[in-house]
Amino acid sequence: MLSAQGKYAGARRAVPLLDIYNKLYRHFGPRRWWPADTDFEIIIGAILTQNTSWSNVEKAITNLKRAGLLTPRKLQSVSVRTLARLIKPSGYYNIKVKRLKSFLDFLFKEYNGSLKRMFSCDWRVLREKLLSVNGIGPETADSILLYAGNKPVFVIDAYTKRIFSRHNFVDSGVKYEQLQKIFMENLPHQAGLFNEYHALIVELGKNICRTKPRCQICPIR
Repeated sequence: MLSAQGKYAGARRAVPLLDIYNKLYRHFGPRRWWPADTDFEIIIGAILTQNTSWSNVEKAITNLKRAGLLTPRKLQSVSVRTLARLIKPSGYYNIKVKRLKSFLDFLFKEYNGSLKRMFSCDWRVLREKLLSVNGIGPETADSILLYAGNKPVFVIDAYTKRIFSRHNFVDSGVKYEQLQKIFMENLPHQAGLFNEYHALIVELGKNICRTKPRCQICPIR
């Protein structure tokens, strides 16, 4: 558990971030997210999970594993047609094929296909480079940095905006960077903490703070 509190510039009112974390952790327990065998698998999953459910991504990942393609070199060499067929369960597969290939082109051009070399860079510099890759936005880039690279960057998603605006901590139209700043400036810069916190927020958003919220059982009400 964590006990320290910080200042919360940019919020509508004081945001008890660590208190919320502790309540979520007590309620849900450790999430052990992201489920994957390798860092490369995490990256592929982060790209494929755009605009779809994780269950659909799992099916696509399983297809890639069975085909023996979950390495940068093998995935780069596979044809677009074959790759599209394998990732079809993830939805929007023609778009996602292009995004996967764009990331792989970037990885080999900048780092000779080495994730180790890529993640050895300062994460702020790497983030800007990732954002220049076609199809990689802030949430995907930050997911890659946090979950695959173990870098201390907080991931913001639709669940985070929904939960913290419903509790009147921020406006519903809060920008990604504004909400991220609240977490980044007022929590210890620990990748493990950011990882667990975001995973707990996702759990709350999926199961309780849904489109039709179950407020009566919310652990942070």
